[in-house]
Amino acid sequence: MKKVYSKPVILRNVYIYAEDRDFEDGYIILNNGIIQEIGEMVSLKEEDILDFEDILVPPKCKLLPGMIDIHIHGVAGADTMDASFEAIHTMATSLPKEGTTSFLTTTITQSPAAIENALKNISSYIENQDDRKAEVLGVHLEGPFISAKRAGAQPIEYIQNPNLHTFQNWQRLSNNNIKLVTLAPEINGAIEFTQYLVNHGVIVSLGHSDANYEEVNKAIQAGASHVTHLFNAMSGIHHREPGLTGSALLQDALFIEIIADGKHVHPEMIRLAYMNKTKDKIILITDSIRAKGLKPGLFDLGGQTVAVDETKATLQDGTLAGSILSMEKAVQNFQKYTDCSIRDIIQMTSTNPAKQLNIYNRKGSIAKGKDADVIVMNQNLEVLMTFCRGHLAYAKGY
Repeated sequence: MKKVYSKPVILRNVYIYAEDRDFEDGYIILNNGIIQEIGEMVSLKEEDILDFEDILVPPKCKLLPGMIDIHIHGVAGADTMDASFEAIHTMATSLPKEGTTSFLTTTITQSPAAIENALKNISSYIENQDDRKAEVLGVHLEGPFISAKRAGAQPIEYIQNPNLHTFQNWQRLSNNNIKLVTLAPEINGAIEFTQYLVNHGVIVSLGHSDANYEEVNKAIQAGASHVTHLFNAMSGIHHREPGLTGSALLQDALFIEIIADGKHVHPEMIRLAYMNKTKDKIILITDSIRAKGLKPGLFDLGGQTVAVDETKATLQDGTLAGSILSMEKAVQNFQKYTDCSIRDIIQMTSTNPAKQLNIYNRKGSIAKGKDADVIVMNQNLEVLMTFCRGHLAYAKGY
């Protein structure tokens, strides 16, 4: 199904949410991996269509920029920590089905050797990846520099304090592909480590943390700009101590991740976050594990057994262990919970992550010259088609 076209691709008679305006009855031309042209159908001559590979779009559909998942461990039986080319290939092949066109492969707190193997594998994959699949943008290092008190599903035995030498070695092994690091700002050495990461172009995300308001402020002053899965595995709000949760809602310097599966965060708390942070500071993520897309059963996550049913994944003690959420479902849920606009959805699934990763010059919106990562959705926000760098990577029903 993943066809390579000999001519530029044209999609037409579709509502296009372009970067600076909407095209109510628009067309878009994808050529050599980029967006070549966008316009209204009224300006397109019928004979011009002969020059393109004309892909039929169902009526009353919307064209949105591809979604960017910056926090995902696995899907379809594969996990980042498998440390195999095949595992990352499976993830990149599966994700376009849910509208994801690029992502950060996310590690878990594990032994240094396991993390190193995963990083080397990701580096190798990135050098040889297929532009007809979802693009691996780099690595989200979730742990091991976190709080044992707020470990969540992260294996406690491998948690450690920030170590500059260790990180430098890991970054070398990844070929400088570690783009985002989740850490607890209150642990020993975290503030100095945050300054180092920020000075070297790495996003610092506060998470798996028991930090108080003052400790969060120190991290922000050091350059932290992100919060990992807000509300989960962090100090909560108290009327005498805002904690990391309250600080995240208050501080405009911080982007927040949200897992909108209705299990990790109550819908009303998602609405509260939306009212406080607005579309400009929210990034929707899946935090999904290898069980996503598979039947319920028992699965491995960082050497731990995870029980998965139709709606959630948990450790033996009931702790939530990642999710089985798709980006498509996250979008549907978030709009249901908040009544947000399509433009808001675009901001939270594409624009914000692209800006955080400093790749908005090529991703994050539909604009001439940007990567041809686009998705076709119907009125119910179901993904019908996904194009990765101009290649049809997924079409529903095929």
